[in-house]
Amino acid sequence: MTHTALGLSLSLYRFPQAPELLLFDNNTRGLPLIYNVAIDAAKKDPAILVFVHDDIWLNDFYWLERIREAVQHFDIAGVAGNRRRVAQQAAWAFVKANPDVDGSQPSHFNWDEPQYLSGAVGHGKMFPCEVSRYGPSGVECKLLDGLLLIADSEKLAAHDLRFDERFDFHFYDLDFCRQAELRNMKMGTWPISVVHESAGAFATPRWHAGYKKYLEKYGE
Repeated sequence: MTHTALGLSLSLYRFPQAPELLLFDNNTRGLPLIYNVAIDAAKKDPAILVFVHDDIWLNDFYWLERIREAVQHFDIAGVAGNRRRVAQQAAWAFVKANPDVDGSQPSHFNWDEPQYLSGAVGHGKMFPCEVSRYGPSGVECKLLDGLLLIADSEKLAAHDLRFDERFDFHFYDLDFCRQAELRNMKMGTWPISVVHESAGAFATPRWHAGYKKYLEKYGE
């Protein structure tokens, strides 16, 4: 953990009351499965839950304060998202997945229009880094990027919301947001400065398998 972006970030901060960490080192299981472990544990010990990838740098000196602010405004919060949702969405930021020229699996993606996107994320392994500023933060969204999700455990319990374990490392975030939407939960972005080392893994066999499950579940 101390060799990951998240672990190194956390080691830099000194907290009056340190956050409790639930770590899954060298994890090969799906993220929904391990995130649900945290949700279940919090039923007996309520907490603000932060579901975050280990390749995230927390560059915001006041990230704990930002997280507390986020749950005061939203039931579920993230750092980037989309203010709308459309049929056959291939990711929170994409509206369509286009097939290869031979008509096979989709591998080309169309970004949604800028007015629907929200938040900002840094990219790379160094700082200063490239920053993708998608749009204004602090606004309601239909979909959130799963690189970092924040929720009050008591809100999740009250709405009986968990991650769907049929997904592993892809589409769990879109599904989580759609479940939240069906429960009339309020979702949105909040300004928290983070840097993501990964650019994502789209159009891989695992991604295609996740997309198929997602379309089968919702019929669109």
